[in-house]
Amino acid sequence: MSVPRLLDHIVIAGPDLAEIVDWFRELTGVTAAPGGTHPTGTANALVALTVDGAKRPHYLELIGPDPEREGEELPKTFSINRLKKPTLITYAVHPEGIDQVVERARAASFDPGDVEELSRTTADGTQLQWRLTQAAAPRNYAVPFLIDWGTATQPGLGDLPSIELVSFERIEVNPAPQQKSLDALGLEDGVAEIREARGSRFVLQLRTEDGRDIEI
Repeated sequence: MSVPRLLDHIVIAGPDLAEIVDWFRELTGVTAAPGGTHPTGTANALVALTVDGAKRPHYLELIGPDPEREGEELPKTFSINRLKKPTLITYAVHPEGIDQVVERARAASFDPGDVEELSRTTADGTQLQWRLTQAAAPRNYAVPFLIDWGTATQPGLGDLPSIELVSFERIEVNPAPQQKSLDALGLEDGVAEIREARGSRFVLQLRTEDGRDIEI
């Protein structure tokens, strides 16, 4: 089983959040819980990821345009404005000392982006805040962004519907450049393993409550 030790969450994005939630329910039988809205014009729904039946901080973020946003323009977050269907885009890891990890990566010639503050207004109106790396566009989605929840509870540890996480890895035709960027973070087995094969994509394996294995 390949699960990154420092995995925080996996991002599945698309052009319509309700359609992503419906797609995921039809695929797995699990209905994602409403997460809330971001000031970036996006909204999300969440599913906790368990490993070997145990609750972990890991979760799935289904994210799309906020239906209540002003204007018709689609947000550029996670390239939502370019997506045509639900797409597994990237993932986040939660290392200790996020600022030090950024410094270490830059010293090794990889810039993960500046650490910035972001927030979400949850479904019950609570304001949730965290810090994360925001790389300049175009972002290298094959490399995780870094997140620091501070004193906030990681969403994956909250009261969410859940599904079993079997494995999560990255496929690359030429793994060397991406591996070099991952190595610069200095997180060792904390990030997704890269495997050489045809195509460039993430592979997520889930197991449903009735024992079916699903690959996304």
